[in-house]
Amino acid sequence: MFKTQLLLSVLILTAITAFGQTKFAQLDIELPTPNEYRNASGGPGHNYYQQKADYKIQITLDDEKQRIYGEETITYTNNSPDHLEYLWLQLDQNLFEGNSDARMISVDKMEDFRSLNDVKRKLFEFDGGFKVELVQNTSGQNLKYYINKTMMRIDPEKPLGPKQSISFKIKWWYNVNNRDFIGGRSGMEYFPKEDNYLYTIAQFFPRMCVYNDVEGWQNKQFLGRGEFTLPFGDYHVSITVPEDHIVGATGELQNANAVLTEKQRSRLKQALNATEPVMIVNQAEAEEAEKNKAKKTKTWIFKATNVRDFAFATSRKFIWDAMGITIGGKSILAMSYYPKEGNPLWEQYSTKLVAHTLKVYSKHTIDYPYPVAISVHSKQIGMEYPMISFNGGRPAEDGTYSKETKYGMWGVIIHEVGHNFFPMIINSDERQWSWMDEGLNTFMQYVTEQEWERNYPSRRGPAHLITDYMRGDPKFISPIMTNSESIFQFGNNAYGKPATALNILRETIMGRDLFDHAFKIYCERWKFKHPTPADFFRTMEDASAVDLDWFWRGWFYTTEFVDISLDGVKNFELNTQNPALEKELENYNPYVQENYISNMRNQKGIEKTFNEADSKIDDFYAKSDPRKVDALDKAEYEKVQERLSEEDKALLNSNKQFYEITFSNLGGLVSPIIIQAKFEDGTFQDIYIPAEIWKMDDVTLSKVFIFNQKVISFRLDPYLETADCDLDNNSWPAVVQPTRFQLFNQQKTNENPMQRQKRVEELEKSRK
Repeated sequence: MFKTQLLLSVLILTAITAFGQTKFAQLDIELPTPNEYRNASGGPGHNYYQQKADYKIQITLDDEKQRIYGEETITYTNNSPDHLEYLWLQLDQNLFEGNSDARMISVDKMEDFRSLNDVKRKLFEFDGGFKVELVQNTSGQNLKYYINKTMMRIDPEKPLGPKQSISFKIKWWYNVNNRDFIGGRSGMEYFPKEDNYLYTIAQFFPRMCVYNDVEGWQNKQFLGRGEFTLPFGDYHVSITVPEDHIVGATGELQNANAVLTEKQRSRLKQALNATEPVMIVNQAEAEEAEKNKAKKTKTWIFKATNVRDFAFATSRKFIWDAMGITIGGKSILAMSYYPKEGNPLWEQYSTKLVAHTLKVYSKHTIDYPYPVAISVHSKQIGMEYPMISFNGGRPAEDGTYSKETKYGMWGVIIHEVGHNFFPMIINSDERQWSWMDEGLNTFMQYVTEQEWERNYPSRRGPAHLITDYMRGDPKFISPIMTNSESIFQFGNNAYGKPATALNILRETIMGRDLFDHAFKIYCERWKFKHPTPADFFRTMEDASAVDLDWFWRGWFYTTEFVDISLDGVKNFELNTQNPALEKELENYNPYVQENYISNMRNQKGIEKTFNEADSKIDDFYAKSDPRKVDALDKAEYEKVQERLSEEDKALLNSNKQFYEITFSNLGGLVSPIIIQAKFEDGTFQDIYIPAEIWKMDDVTLSKVFIFNQKVISFRLDPYLETADCDLDNNSWPAVVQPTRFQLFNQQKTNENPMQRQKRVEELEKSRK
């Protein structure tokens, strides 16, 4: 007997493991063990450390050769408990060397060459990459170094011990890439009409890699997609450019008296308290500057404290406007730099978008800590750095633009300015986990867009917008927890899906109050630090008391998708024991009472049946009415009534409707069940069932619902909040979702609606 019970227990345990533990097992195996550096609640541990890298940089831009010359002194402080035998730096410009890994591993097909321009781009030769001229200590002695593609190792004379610092110098130069030919996250744009350039410059200096408790040196090679992880530090940067250039950069300008006119300084002071953007350099002044090229130079000096990177933009074409905002009692300048080619869009919207983004993000994350935030207009690019971002969105040459251009510009400015928070301050490892900056930032972009314009047509965030991707060919879908260089469909994976996941957490799983509290705790805990996915996952649970391991596992570690099917509905009612009602129901025969085809034809086709012609045929059963209530029925019912309490009588006569509904999880990804019941009187009821209902069987289940009246329809996910990928199996009775089709030969036009309206006005004018 004992053996039988033991075997049964083992079988039950195995069954529970098979069903519940796959989807709802805790993430203990997947996540690193908490330790003194990162604790179990998701916060920094009591011995958390991070390194510091301070820079003094002198940069010269050669506008004739489109070349950057630089010298820097780096002071690196080792706050770790380890002795560092060597130091690693990033040489990101080496991506543009002719034999770089990024070029060699790119996959080409002949079908990619559709025009001569495509061929020219392939044949275009560019002498890219850093030309490192010296690496020395501050005493002028050469240091041993080794360049491994996009990484450089420096070997100090002796290991750098805990709490020790080292200072060293590097001198280099490189050719600035033209993005129209070879792409890049920064570079230059050439304007042939005026023979002028607009420079958006980043990754322009050798930068220290992160060294931390998670992976030691973060020295993965830069292949173009995985972005940058950098230590925080203080910057003092001198930028020498042609005298007629306007420069915007990370940090605060230190020598305004030397580089700005008195009028520009006065306007800048006025902007700090302005509620509308103030023109520091207006379009007429910028157009005047474009006409000639200065021979002399100016040096602009910027300082930035506690930032992880530095970038700048410079051009004689720049229009410059600014306005002040206050966040957390601190005054901040929101600014924009753009050529005339960006107007009228940029003058009207850019700086206001910057200010709006800072306010919304600060409300949901942390107060923006820096003194400035800048949006720079450049062609077809969106890239972020501390306090400055490079953003696309250019109108047509005649100043008109499509809605797509406008919303594209709005979205990219919000997104790139938002990157000030993720990852410039909440400093995750972009090279490894793209979703930790792109996904979290895209989620906040969605929140910010909705506060900018009601019913803003956001591209990412709402659950239903990700379903086409999630139900796609699994061969081309990666789990979110995939290294950035190995992701299929980068935009959907690193931006769209994690943003959707967070929106579902906020709206459906946790609710806004719990989510917003936990999300803000995460941001406060990890501002100016280096969080990992485990820190985010643990903090969101710790600060909300919601077990989310099943959610992280399904959404982030698998490629499963949500597809819950409403398979069947059965309706039941309580037996009232009243013979007057129950006998009628028991003896109801739909094949007799209802008109079906044979019965309808038999009424006319059979003149007289045999028993109708012979009265001797019918017996007791043929003559009696099973629905008739006799005296015995009444007596028995009276006895039942005597035994029932008043509460029981009320329940039996309440006309409660019982519905047993069967569900299937066809997509594999467990999800809450949200079902809407619509009743005979036109009212409806929404029912939210937590995802834990799938704990014991994540494939099929049934649930009984009790209502006070009959239901005429059930519908799953009525508000499209779970990213259910097949809506056709969500309804009872079945409802087929409408789809649209496109005519193959439909003519397309490049004319935007504003240009069309101009033609309408011209036509109307000609007819007058």
